[in-house]
Amino acid sequence: MTTEEKAGQVLLPFYTGDQVEAHAATIERLHLAGSIIMGDNVPRDAQGNVDVAGMGAINHRLAQAAAADGDPWPGMIGVDQEGGMVARLGPPLTEWPSPMSYGAAGSEPLTREAAQGLAGELVPLGFNVDFAPDTDVTMGPRDPTIGARSMSAEPALAAAHGVAFSQGMLAAGVLPAVKHFPGHGSVTADSHHSMPTQPAAVEELRGRDWKPFQAAIDAGTPMVMTGHIAVPALEPGVPASLSAPTYAALRGLGFKGVAVTDALNMGAVTKQYPNGTAAVMALAAGADLLLMPADVAQAHAAIVGAVKSGTLPAARLEEAALRVATMMTWQGRRGTPPGVPAGGAAPVSARVSAAAVTVVSGPCAGPLVPGAVRVAGRPGDRQRFEAAAARAGLALGSGPVVNLIGFGGRPGGGDIEVSLDAPWVLQASPAPVRLALYGRTDAAFDALVAVLAGKAPAPGKLPAAVGTLPPGTGCP
Repeated sequence: MTTEEKAGQVLLPFYTGDQVEAHAATIERLHLAGSIIMGDNVPRDAQGNVDVAGMGAINHRLAQAAAADGDPWPGMIGVDQEGGMVARLGPPLTEWPSPMSYGAAGSEPLTREAAQGLAGELVPLGFNVDFAPDTDVTMGPRDPTIGARSMSAEPALAAAHGVAFSQGMLAAGVLPAVKHFPGHGSVTADSHHSMPTQPAAVEELRGRDWKPFQAAIDAGTPMVMTGHIAVPALEPGVPASLSAPTYAALRGLGFKGVAVTDALNMGAVTKQYPNGTAAVMALAAGADLLLMPADVAQAHAAIVGAVKSGTLPAARLEEAALRVATMMTWQGRRGTPPGVPAGGAAPVSARVSAAAVTVVSGPCAGPLVPGAVRVAGRPGDRQRFEAAAARAGLALGSGPVVNLIGFGGRPGGGDIEVSLDAPWVLQASPAPVRLALYGRTDAAFDALVAVLAGKAPAPGKLPAAVGTLPPGTGCP
């Protein structure tokens, strides 16, 4: 491959809106690895649902463009589909609760089955990479970014379910990418806007944040994403995604796969490293795949120029391109399982939510409400609860108040307080009954109503502390 071709193989770009043909032409011209699909690229029908056939056609066109050089490996067509808040693709694909549901449910086989179902719906649309799971260990209320995207605040639990989720994705034919090394769940800033600093020493990181990554590496994960987090114990002031000591630490855990950066168009990078410099820095530091550079043509030109001037060793670009090509060759040789139709995994999503519902305080058996309730919360959440109540025969308009607390919400004085996202918001609630749901899908609300009516148990256990209540709290 020429230097220009190698430079393209280490870049995975995004594009704006519906400019598919222009983007395909850029992929061909710059020999790019493929493309990531973001929310604004997803075609939708008149009801706002995903146009499944249209999405498949777009991905086929972009994969064609990535294959235009005649390389014997498939192009990468990626997406961010974690479930919960991070889901670029909605109905008619199955809606999934927050990943914290897996830690609360505590069943690795169920986590594996869910991931296989989630990824299985991506395959018929032409996706072969999903930038999931998030294996960050959350530190709880002071974590502004990851929250319920984390499977647990307990390193061992996050590790076990991260591995199970990755295995399920691989079984469906989709490459996972565990993220965000060296750990985004224990920093107090959001790297979408500014660069967080991780003050922990390396030994502390090994004992907490790195445990899920070590487990994933030991299980043979093909890809690890680095975050835009400065770790002074490794390299002060430099985001991990651009830091050679960070990549050395990752390789020191035994990782031999593709190290991919988090999106290079995020504020933590663009504010400090404009005009393609981030792409060259990341490669020089040890990254193999550069995700979403702000200007992909500029990044490509910067890489080629740096190799020609000698500021980026040609061997480093060669190594990065070879790792990406090797991973995609392996992916191509694995074959593509048939996948499942959109919405086909809905029963699994329902089982996850039913297994995750957690009693934080209150009785563990019998109805928690009489035959009717009042509901408070955001309009969309109230609407979904009301629909679930109607399906279950639970009347509305009288009785105790069920307050639904979404992301960023606060307890509101309900008789029953329900967290729909991370559970630690419940620590400020004096309500006698407090439940953690970890999701706002229709199936999650069905599971909640069933518990309220006494028709189903709440078997989940807290995957993170709620005030003085430790992880593992829940009904026996």
